[in-house]
Amino acid sequence: MIVTFPDITPDLKAAMPELRGRLLANQSMAELTWFRVGGPAQVLFTPADEDDLAYFLKRLPQELPVYVVGVGSNLIVRDGGMPGAVIRLAPRAFGETSAAGDVVTAGAAALDKRVAETAAAANIGGMEFFFGIPGTVGGALRMNAGANGGETKDVLIEATGIGRDGTRHTFGNADMKFVYRNSGVDPSIVFTSARFRGRITDADAIRTRMNEVQTHRETAQPIREKTGGSTFKNPPDNSAWKLIDAAGCRGLKVGGAQVSEMHCNFLINTGNATGHDIETLGETVRERVKQSSGIELHWEIKRIGKS
Repeated sequence: MIVTFPDITPDLKAAMPELRGRLLANQSMAELTWFRVGGPAQVLFTPADEDDLAYFLKRLPQELPVYVVGVGSNLIVRDGGMPGAVIRLAPRAFGETSAAGDVVTAGAAALDKRVAETAAAANIGGMEFFFGIPGTVGGALRMNAGANGGETKDVLIEATGIGRDGTRHTFGNADMKFVYRNSGVDPSIVFTSARFRGRITDADAIRTRMNEVQTHRETAQPIREKTGGSTFKNPPDNSAWKLIDAAGCRGLKVGGAQVSEMHCNFLINTGNATGHDIETLGETVRERVKQSSGIELHWEIKRIGKS
């Protein structure tokens, strides 16, 4: 089924004569996600800079829903697509990183891996865990992303973002209201940058730790498949993958979607999966784990769009 939304870009351009970013109608979201599935975005907006983003949000009709995507590494877009506006921050405008003293500053479109690399180059330790997260800073802020014993909340000083009314906001660590794999900041805020603090550390120790993180990813996770990273949050005092394995779901398939044989908490698109296949497989896994262990798994991967 091919989904097409009404083209509202001419109306938006007319209402925003000073807009400098790019507006695209019915842009394929499958091209922008690691799973390579999903319908189109009614409007895809790539802002030229922070001022352009604020201008767009302030003048966007309030009835239009807004969603922000990064590199699409932790995302299922449903086959019915995304009505409203999808905002994608481009690395050239929001991807810079820099270090001074024990602080790393990064744009929201910067890869988490680049944050780790920038820190390492400045002998700043404590951010090696970012090397194992295949997303962007914006997603890390929204989800309190973590891996290998570290979380975003452990190193964040402050984050900046733009509200739906176009106003700029700054959030200290406490303001983020971090919890496991989530933050309490208003979902309408579009994060644009962040500052992180580590500690000056021996360069060899930092590189050794980063190599350990990379080795773990390569040997324990299906990173070369069409996947979306960890599918479910780990329940308290338990591991999602162990529960999934114990429920007999390793290798389980629905259509073109499969539970990874390498790591049970990863779903993969074997080549021809739909968004519906992947989400249905995930829900099937949740049901079997609940029957097997009595524990209810909660999605870590974000699922957006119309079914």
